[in-house]
Amino acid sequence: MDEPLSGHAPPHPGPGPTAGMIGGLGPESTIDYYRMILARFREQSPAAPNPHLIINSLDVDKGIALLAAGRLDDLADYLASAVEALARAGAGFAFIAANTPHLVFGEVQRRSPIPLLSIVRACSQRAQSLGLKRLGLFGTGFTMGADFYPLEFARLGMELVRPSQIERRFIHDKYIGELLKNHFLPETRDALLHIAERMRSEDGIEALVLAGTELSLLLREAPPPGLPLLDTTSIHVEAIVDALLASDLRWPMHEHLVGEPDRGSLFATEDHSTPPSSATAPPPEP
Repeated sequence: MDEPLSGHAPPHPGPGPTAGMIGGLGPESTIDYYRMILARFREQSPAAPNPHLIINSLDVDKGIALLAAGRLDDLADYLASAVEALARAGAGFAFIAANTPHLVFGEVQRRSPIPLLSIVRACSQRAQSLGLKRLGLFGTGFTMGADFYPLEFARLGMELVRPSQIERRFIHDKYIGELLKNHFLPETRDALLHIAERMRSEDGIEALVLAGTELSLLLREAPPPGLPLLDTTSIHVEAIVDALLASDLRWPMHEHLVGEPDRGSLFATEDHSTPPSSATAPPPEP
């Protein structure tokens, strides 16, 4: 649904706000989000009607091409237009069902007519609540090479450790070449678990952030022994359902958007974007 919607839809008449999902980045994790949101909502509020959710499905190949070319301004335009379409359709808040687009989250939030719920903020707050201090980071090469995750975690007194350059290239290639194409292979899972174990034994990580929603699909059912996984999809979904169960959008998590950002809010406004020169997959070491 790339074309902007015309006009403004009336607010959903149900008990909570309407959520808008930027999906398609990639398609399999979008389906996972939808299923998990419905399941958790029913678990949390069995007597309530199903939540109202609007999905704007974007083109993952276009997003990857913009990232690979370092065209972050164009990526921000693409995402901001999609959020504006959700707002016109009646969404009271929105979220991006992917990690890597949070490279430009600050700019998209600045231009958004509705609050955006940050997957990075939700994950960092969960890690803090677990008392973690040193965590590993898996994701696309764009995510592992950027600073938006490390900055958010550092703000809460935590350190993120990236895989080696060669490992990052391997993870990126498998992510783009397999996971985004719905190929979840046991040999790829084993290789990623081997990298995670190396980081635990050599780098001293206490947990691993799966900062790629397709990684959750691959590793969720087979976590490395003795190393907790922070499944960003599941964590994000919990925050989304909490927002859906709110009676209106003027709860404390939203009020800060009028002025200075509330550091405890999941609706983040900070711009942790990465310059175009660093927004490409890291090259392998010689």
